[in-house]
Amino acid sequence: MAATNGSKHQTIVRPLQYRDIDAIASLCQQVTIPDPAVKLQIEHLLKQMSRWYAPFQFLNIIPTPSLTDRALLVAECEQQVRGAISVSPFNRTRSTWHVEWVSIDRQSGSPEEVTGKSDIGSQLLRYCFEHIVDASTWVLEVDVNDNSSLALYRQNGFQPLAHMTYWEIAPELLKELAQREPDLPNLLPVRNMDAQLIYQLDTVSMPPLLRQVFDRQVHDFKHNLMQTMVGKVRQWLQQKQSFSNYVFETQRKAAIGYYRLSLNTGQQSGSEEHRTHQAELTVHPAYTWLYPELMAQLARSCQYLPLQPLQLVSADYQPEREEYFQQIGAVRVKHSLLMSRSVWHKLREAKHLSLENLQIAEMLQSLQPSRQPLPNRIEKNDPEDLS
Repeated sequence: MAATNGSKHQTIVRPLQYRDIDAIASLCQQVTIPDPAVKLQIEHLLKQMSRWYAPFQFLNIIPTPSLTDRALLVAECEQQVRGAISVSPFNRTRSTWHVEWVSIDRQSGSPEEVTGKSDIGSQLLRYCFEHIVDASTWVLEVDVNDNSSLALYRQNGFQPLAHMTYWEIAPELLKELAQREPDLPNLLPVRNMDAQLIYQLDTVSMPPLLRQVFDRQVHDFKHNLMQTMVGKVRQWLQQKQSFSNYVFETQRKAAIGYYRLSLNTGQQSGSEEHRTHQAELTVHPAYTWLYPELMAQLARSCQYLPLQPLQLVSADYQPEREEYFQQIGAVRVKHSLLMSRSVWHKLREAKHLSLENLQIAEMLQSLQPSRQPLPNRIEKNDPEDLS
């Protein structure tokens, strides 16, 4: 638990409880989450927890990765939820963590209370920085138009890494792209044995700073049996169908292109995120000619489903991708900012081990005599004995 600044009302940060689910769902609607996949996961998790709260609490006792990694914390003041935060590990080694969203209740209370609530977000972030000791780096993504969140993150030490642009390809444009036969002779499905190839492609496709912040390893691109089963159940509940392929270059024995496509197999209802297909695309910087081929392959995968747009993302360090999306007529739907922050946890030293507080007498204690010396009689030597 943690307390806010010295106000007359104490604010406590604690884990999510069953009685907080409705308040958390309301706070989640107030915040702008740029990544649609994260927003869908949070909404789905809250719905499942409202129905199966006891099994979720039981899973917190069992060490089951990918089921209990996400941490939902609330800030409570006067027995009311004033804010919430959701964080999760970004990589398998848990050296980098992801701040998925931070929301503060600004719709209730007097103006003085609203001014004090600006510190609740900082308190939630500091609580995570101090108590999640595995995390040496934190990353997040925030909408460029969300000024209050940008101010909160900058105030707590987050610095920009890259500008992200979300693109949307209309169903009519997907039909046009699907008419082309893609030239991808070595398009293979991704398996665990291909993790090394995908890791090398991911490493070479981003700047060194992002590579250091993300800190991904080969095992980040592998999936165990538990993760596969959970992913299948989640796709069935969300009416999604996901698969991933990569392009293999036979001469260099390397992967030069990769995509993961999440198809919405349900009806066109619900929010905008529920009515779009989503794709994750990675292309080697030396093989930018793959963009038309991969986009034709993605369009062909969507042609047998109901007409829905396809959403992709590009970064400012990928000018070829943004130029290609502009060329084919894709529409920018939103912009976000990728930010990061480093955390160094201090190790407390014992007082008796500090050299600054150590006195000279204590340092030379082992050289002092153990008892008081006694005087001895000095005998005069004969000069002949010295010769």
